[in-house]
Amino acid sequence: MSSTQPPAHVVFAFPGRWLAGTSLLFGPVLLLCGVLLRARFHFFFPDQLAAYDRHPMLMTASYSCFAAGTVALGPAVSDLALRIGAVRPTPAAFGGGLVLVGLFARTFHAGADHLAFGLVDAQGRPSATAAVADSYQAFHIFQYTSFAIMLGWPVLAFGAWRAGVLGPVRCLGLALMAVLPLGVLKGTTPLSIAGAAGLCAAFVPLGLATLREGPRPTRRSAARFGVAALAAVILGFVSSLG
Repeated sequence: MSSTQPPAHVVFAFPGRWLAGTSLLFGPVLLLCGVLLRARFHFFFPDQLAAYDRHPMLMTASYSCFAAGTVALGPAVSDLALRIGAVRPTPAAFGGGLVLVGLFARTFHAGADHLAFGLVDAQGRPSATAAVADSYQAFHIFQYTSFAIMLGWPVLAFGAWRAGVLGPVRCLGLALMAVLPLGVLKGTTPLSIAGAAGLCAAFVPLGLATLREGPRPTRRSAARFGVAALAAVILGFVSSLG
């Protein structure tokens, strides 16, 4: 009779060292790049659409970096919650859960950003600006998750401080993510830069330390990873043609 229980000596915790370390490194950096690339343009959505109309490649790069960074942060947050949870399970569960919900909400906002820029290409900036203005207050389920975007990071930072996972300065940097503006077509403010830079200060050193933990991968495992990564890139390219 087969059992679904793994052998007692097998220990695995998602996301694992390599995925967590990569996420801790690249998620914050992508977010900061996205914020900085649009820093010279005014904050509100008509100005963001005008900036896209004049500089489509730059704004596409900015919003793409921000969206990719948002998604890439998922494993990093999960890893940090696991570290905190070993000592302080309550703030780990609440902080990690709230932050993940907030990341999902920001991903939804990124989809709306993409649609708005598509309207500029298809119908022109005046028509796109009017469409966004008319629908800006339209109902969507993620409008009820704004509290998670703002509250999750301070709770997670408090847990990291109480558990001794991060020092007080890096915990402060982590908590600064609460001031990062939220919503559709939001530009850059000094608070945006402070939040993204604080996240880099909190996560990048932890990512480097995580990748250095444990043994280096064998040639066989590195080759397998390379093949899997290449296959993922090819599949992504093929799926984009559909």
